[in-house]
Amino acid sequence: MGLPVREQATYWGIAAAVLFVLMWYLGNVILPFVLGGAIAYCLDPIADRLEALGLNRIMATSVITLFGALVFIVLFIAVIPTLIQQASGLIQAAPGWFTDFQAFLTQRFPSLIDENSAVRDQLGRVSEAIQSHGGELIEGLLSSFSGLLNIAVLIVIVPVVAFYLLLDWDNMTARVDDLLPRDHAPTIRKICRDIDKTLASFIRGQGTVVLILGVYYAISLMIVGLNFGLVVGSIAGLISFIPYVGALVGGALAIGIAIFQFWGDWFSLGAVVVIFAVGQFLEGNILTPKLVGNSVGLHPVWLIFALSVFGALFGFVGMLVAVPLAASLGVIARFLIAQYKTSRLYRGLDDAP
Repeated sequence: MGLPVREQATYWGIAAAVLFVLMWYLGNVILPFVLGGAIAYCLDPIADRLEALGLNRIMATSVITLFGALVFIVLFIAVIPTLIQQASGLIQAAPGWFTDFQAFLTQRFPSLIDENSAVRDQLGRVSEAIQSHGGELIEGLLSSFSGLLNIAVLIVIVPVVAFYLLLDWDNMTARVDDLLPRDHAPTIRKICRDIDKTLASFIRGQGTVVLILGVYYAISLMIVGLNFGLVVGSIAGLISFIPYVGALVGGALAIGIAIFQFWGDWFSLGAVVVIFAVGQFLEGNILTPKLVGNSVGLHPVWLIFALSVFGALFGFVGMLVAVPLAASLGVIARFLIAQYKTSRLYRGLDDAP
């Protein structure tokens, strides 16, 4: 005879509480293991396909690891230094743009930007804040990044964890399946399959979309000659996993820079607008439908809420686990709603089953 529902809820609640406590106190410690697990999860289908082609698991994992190391080395040598340099230059140039914008408003709209105007006062404050704290911001970001993802984590711990998890992934999932409560194993398996389907569609599919859009925006803006095109394109691609946000934020930033750089050169200015219009068309009509699909079930507002909450509670680790947990909670919520709609509480006593 199975345990009563109340006792089961107690045990699962204790397990959830332990998980949150571990994330709260051991965030930086478990960070490389979370990253390694995420990488192994994303690469497991590739390893399975290589096994289907005739390689054993060790060879498949080794091929994937060598290719990933090569990609990382190329990025570290060719892209990351330029990206950091452009990000620093963007923050340093921003106060000058605010000054130019203030001068433009003064010339065109003198009554709006007079000495006692609130607009002039706010623009001055923004310019001073960026100028005084911009360098500190970029240095703080870089120092935080190096503190969280230091050289040892990037080069040693994360690849090692990812390698061993990827190598033993199928065995681990089989052992976890063997530990499931026998009474509820079929239901738990169904929920886990739905969660895996959602995560595969979102993380793997949307990750590919982010990569394609980031490369497209960065290369296109650099071809047009936009200053800081690499960092602007990378930002636009990185946040494009939230529908329309990447195009809006990246487009606003790129067009704002283009206005100061290309004012009077309407062809170049129009080219920047066309780049983001084409990117939005590709994302909405080709990339997302083909790579992500329509069955993900993660609403943008729910996604933003999850990122905000888990990021505020658990820092960088919380942001890493926000999407998987949001997807899992969404699947569980849909399962509970389906159970509720088949229950007597919803259907009533007189409704036929």
